[in-house]
Amino acid sequence: MENRLTALDLGPQAKLDDDLQAYFDKCTEKLGLIPNVLQSYAFDQAKLRAFMAMYNDLMLAPSGLTKMEREMIAVAVSAENRCVYCLTAHGAALRQLSGDPALAEVIAQNYRAAGLPPRQRVMLDFAVKLTRYPQDMDAPDRERLREAGFSDHDIWDISAVTAFYNMSNRMAAAVEMKPNPDYHAAAR
Repeated sequence: MENRLTALDLGPQAKLDDDLQAYFDKCTEKLGLIPNVLQSYAFDQAKLRAFMAMYNDLMLAPSGLTKMEREMIAVAVSAENRCVYCLTAHGAALRQLSGDPALAEVIAQNYRAAGLPPRQRVMLDFAVKLTRYPQDMDAPDRERLREAGFSDHDIWDISAVTAFYNMSNRMAAAVEMKPNPDYHAAAR
């Protein structure tokens, strides 16, 4: 099992359609690797496409949230869920985007100790509450985000990124997804 990306035997990677192979090639060119999460989904191209589409929309598309803020949400949510894969992968991404390895480490351990600006602190408070206590979300939670300068579209994006990482964390935990070893040393 040491060489498996997950604890499941899903068979060999499907032969990828040309567009998916081009995406994998672009990952290799830009990142120097193909993220194991993508390789894990590659046994089923429909599932891979759905995952990629959601990820690309939430993490890379235009938003009132910066890419760094979206990675901060990914790390804070993954810390709450103790997701080894996402903490490793998105910790590396946050280190790269912020240029501050300590910031990424502190957010992974306890975002409240990171000395964040009020905007980012309230954003992570919201994401963590949504992760821990979704049934308790109410109007004052959204109002705190508005007071910090977030629009209703931004609140949607904060919620969607939070929800996506809760789903991704659970999938990674369920199948014991292994992070790419390169992530551990990235941007330190």
